[in-house]
Amino acid sequence: MQHPARTELWAILRLAGPLIASQLAHMLMVLTDTLMMARISPEALAGGGLGAASYTFVSIFCIGVIAAVGTLVAIRKGAGDIEGATRLTQAGLWLAWLMALVAAVLLWNLKPVLLLFGQTESNVQMAGQFLLVLPLALPGYLTFMALRGFTSAIGRPTPVMVISLVGTVANFLLNYALITGMFGLPKLGLVGIGLVTAIVANCMALALAWHIRRHPAYNAYPLRSGLSRLNVPYLRELWRLGLPIGGTYAVEVGLFAFAALCMGTMGSTQLGAHQVALQIVSVAFMVPAGLSYAITMRIGQHYGAGQLLDARLAGRVGIVFGAVSMLGFAMVFWLLPNQLVGLFLDHNDPAFAEVIRLAVSLLAVAAWFELFDGVQTIAMGCIRGLKDAKTTFLVGLGCYWLIGAPAAWWMAFNLNWGPTGVWWGLALGLACAAVSLTLAFEWKMKRMIQRAPARPTFEATQA
Repeated sequence: MQHPARTELWAILRLAGPLIASQLAHMLMVLTDTLMMARISPEALAGGGLGAASYTFVSIFCIGVIAAVGTLVAIRKGAGDIEGATRLTQAGLWLAWLMALVAAVLLWNLKPVLLLFGQTESNVQMAGQFLLVLPLALPGYLTFMALRGFTSAIGRPTPVMVISLVGTVANFLLNYALITGMFGLPKLGLVGIGLVTAIVANCMALALAWHIRRHPAYNAYPLRSGLSRLNVPYLRELWRLGLPIGGTYAVEVGLFAFAALCMGTMGSTQLGAHQVALQIVSVAFMVPAGLSYAITMRIGQHYGAGQLLDARLAGRVGIVFGAVSMLGFAMVFWLLPNQLVGLFLDHNDPAFAEVIRLAVSLLAVAAWFELFDGVQTIAMGCIRGLKDAKTTFLVGLGCYWLIGAPAAWWMAFNLNWGPTGVWWGLALGLACAAVSLTLAFEWKMKRMIQRAPARPTFEATQA
């Protein structure tokens, strides 16, 4: 008979594999947009980057809120509440559309805010061009994320992977066509990049919706029935869980924005090295990000079914496997730093010599940085699977901004450690989060298991 831990690991990996692939596909889309901006002009790269950063900060909060769909649907599925899972998904679609509207209005009126933060007029104008059409991607993007949460929660993540990979290829081809004017198409510059993103995002949402409608595996979940009516209680339930998740995403993005500002005060060489090293780290981070999402679904299903021991086992297996995976990446960072940096910068160009040296030194820190980041991300997923996002938000806020950010500044400027000091400070904040969240998960599971004889079911544990 197979060991329970091995069975649980296999179940997690079946969910996580397609989700990791879809995360990597999304990252490739962002990289494609950046490369296409660089093909236009240095000014377009600077202004487009400003617009992209603004869009990312707004959209990442929305994505965090929508992440509640997958968690709550997984819990309802585990409890056998098919009606509740259906209504929650419908409420998630409504929430996606409402947030897309608000976020688009905000992005279209961002110019005064960017100028207030000291951005140059030329960069703000370029950012405005990029944001002219780009917000139209939000309805499709957030709809796709809501449906992704639903289909992953019921154990069918593969369609998400396939559609994401096709979307990545389409994004590259359409971007290249509008940048170079292939087939007689107009050269639309930054507006064209935003237009392509909007087209691809909405087509991906339509493709996933079409698949869900046509495939018999979803017949038990009639999403179209009653979709025209907004169900306020389910919407309120999503918002209560999703708001702290979105807040956690925002404070983490803010921490890395703070790190970039620290590097910027040191000079362009330090900032360049930081960006290169961060790109490398971000690719590796897609593994724990996908694992975290899968573990949330798995624990949510066990929690909904009242199987608390299985929920704890899933969390422990996920955290241990994530830590081992990140140690593997750490070995790569230690052994092959020059080769990794060489994927972005030319070692034979003396102009990049100092940037390369700094980026390599940052990758030595990244080995620990990535380990802590991976564990804390997976531990967050474990706790969210228990329908608790407030704990993750409060721990993240405290560890990121009361420990990580001050430590990064102090090590960089008071101890004169420079760029590596910033990264050691970030690593300290992430280590604090990893330990705190792992202990919080164990503590919550211990309390819930102790109460299990009196309240063994999902409905009872809601108290």
